Amino acid sequence: EVKLVESGGGLVQPGGSLTLSCEASGFTFDTFGMSWMRQAPGKGLEWVAGISASSSYTYYADSVKGRFTISRDDAKNTLYLHLNSLETEDTAMYYCAKPNYYNKYDPGAKRGQGTQVTVSS
Repeated sequence: EVKLVESGGGLVQPGGSLTLSCEASGFTFDTFGMSWMRQAPGKGLEWVAGISASSSYTYYADSVKGRFTISRDDAKNTLYLHLNSLETEDTAMYYCAKPNYYNKYDPGAKRGQGTQVTVSS
């Protein structure tokens, strides 16, 4: 059974930073591309970033490019999202996802339970 457990969310001021983690189990993590998605209050799911197996390729939504960094540690079966220069518009529930394709939104992606990020002064 695929299991994805996110952590690291919290309340942060505008301009601040956070690192989200996702512990994966139930599949061969290092052979799959992975992604992060988010859902802001009252809005639909948004693809945020994706990374290929072996970390050869990374992709970002225009809204986060240059501010967020996706990475992975295959030895720990863990996916990360480093969030910098946070803006109030980044407030959302963030989900780790095992998608069919990782460079764009995949409505069929398997997601974890999410971790809340709130950006507010």
